[in-house]
Amino acid sequence: MRIDDIGKVRCDKRDEHRGGRVRRTLVALSGVLALALTGCGGGTAALTIESDVAGLPITHFDSGLKRDAPDPDLNVTNVSDDEADRIAVATIADVEDYWSDALPSGFGVTFRPVKSLLSYDSGGANQKNGCGDTKGNVNAFYCSTDDSIAWDRGALLPTMMDKFGPLSVVTVLAHEFGHAVQYRLGDQAGITRNTPTIVKEQQADCFAGGYYRWVAEGRSKYFAVSTSDGLNSALSSLFLVRDDAGTSATDRAAHGTGFDRTYAFQIGFERGPKKCAAMTMDSIRPRLTERPFDADDRDGDLRVDREAITLLGASLDRAFAGAKVPSPRITDDGGSCPGGASTPPASYCADGNTVSIDLAALAALGRPVDQRSELSGSGSGGHGDFAAFAEVASRYALGIQKGVGASLDNPNAGLRTACLVGAWAAVAAQPGQQLRLSAGDLDEAISDLLRPDSLVAADVHGKPAASGFNRVEAMRTGYLQGSQPCSQRYG
Repeated sequence: MRIDDIGKVRCDKRDEHRGGRVRRTLVALSGVLALALTGCGGGTAALTIESDVAGLPITHFDSGLKRDAPDPDLNVTNVSDDEADRIAVATIADVEDYWSDALPSGFGVTFRPVKSLLSYDSGGANQKNGCGDTKGNVNAFYCSTDDSIAWDRGALLPTMMDKFGPLSVVTVLAHEFGHAVQYRLGDQAGITRNTPTIVKEQQADCFAGGYYRWVAEGRSKYFAVSTSDGLNSALSSLFLVRDDAGTSATDRAAHGTGFDRTYAFQIGFERGPKKCAAMTMDSIRPRLTERPFDADDRDGDLRVDREAITLLGASLDRAFAGAKVPSPRITDDGGSCPGGASTPPASYCADGNTVSIDLAALAALGRPVDQRSELSGSGSGGHGDFAAFAEVASRYALGIQKGVGASLDNPNAGLRTACLVGAWAAVAAQPGQQLRLSAGDLDEAISDLLRPDSLVAADVHGKPAASGFNRVEAMRTGYLQGSQPCSQRYG
């Protein structure tokens, strides 16, 4: 986040567009939360409980390659017998199974497998394909020159598996196969030489989401994926390979922020590949969050200290003023509630309407993210300043909900809370805010949401919503649509 002097903030077109929507949100906030009270207490509205993920049951089991998976019948150059290659080859075989039906049934296009596959070790002997040498190329990619897919089994895939499990390999290669699908669809995907890279990447992430839906429905011969931890792993994998904070969506190499990439994946999972192929720059531009840093905001990270928490409290007070209820007071007294629900490093203490924080622990959580070190596992361990601020904001949002009579521990309290945190983040993105969102802040929130002990989508007892997929969707809903859907969708 960044600190601005009130009255000295520039307003670009993106801010102008969102600013009008957010101001209307603040006016409506009190009425929206009152509707939530009617639904919970008056019995006039049905409460929607988190019982599914995009229409599929919430499931809990070990995700990955099935024990009885068949041996893929594929020719892969330079393939090894290590785990990364076994999963990679099975993924290509599985994705081909998916598209062999999805292309003809959805688009009337005959499926054709890619012409060649290459496994290589970026630190080992050099290999070549139509896109050149592989020495030192820690990557996985589709090469249109020779219609091939290649992957680095030496560094990239093992690192991702170590951080997020075997489904990280599946996610990356399903994305790369999505690029091959674009070429097979031709005009139906609208891809030309002039298509911005971000559109191609959004489509490929979306296609990967469509494939994952097929796997989650139990139709894969090779993989099983739960709609809880399994999908969390898939979303976390996309987050890991996001662009550096401060990248512009118009950059020739732009792939998207973690916020943008997970959104595209979820669209594919929920709405299928035809929606993916329909993506254009015009259709995705209004929701893209990827943008460069402002000239006076070089890295986007604040030290999480007393001054920052004071600014955070003022930001939250301003954003939720429309609720017309007493604002919770933020206190640095250990992060727990004596005799009440304790969820350190931040807790909402209902008896005194306070948010108790452990500032030192929040400062550790809010250490800057070194994106390049994440892949090697040598990062700071922090999730960025906005992750820490979002955890405090979530406990503050519980106080606002209590003020209007909403339940703080019903099955959807966590999702409603994440949605309200997103609505506050949209307010903090606007001109005129002293504590203002920076490029990369929303990714820090996504990173925190996907942690198993995240508070951003947790109820007053710290119990998070069961599905990371739903957590991310809830916060995004608040950010893009304001606070009204927070009560309408989440009770």
